[in-house]
Amino acid sequence: MREISLKDARTTLSALLDQVVAGEPAAITRRGRKQAVILSFQDYEKLARVPNIGQLLAAFPGDEDDLPPRLIRSVRKPEP
Repeated sequence: MREISLKDARTTLSALLDQVVAGEPAAITRRGRKQAVILSFQDYEKLARVPNIGQLLAAFPGDEDDLPPRLIRSVRKPEP
């Protein structure tokens, strides 16, 4: 992903937009830190359609009993 300063993005907005529409998103930086991303509307629509975990769980066609039991394991190291 290309990085461009806010100052340069302002002066080359038309060319930047052409590159973004062609499939090359750009990160806009301010004082050397990434502040925003510009991407094509098509890429934005793809991201907007990605369901979150709540939507995925709500769409599950089965019952709770259809889910396999979780495997529980300790996160602690076994003591010698």
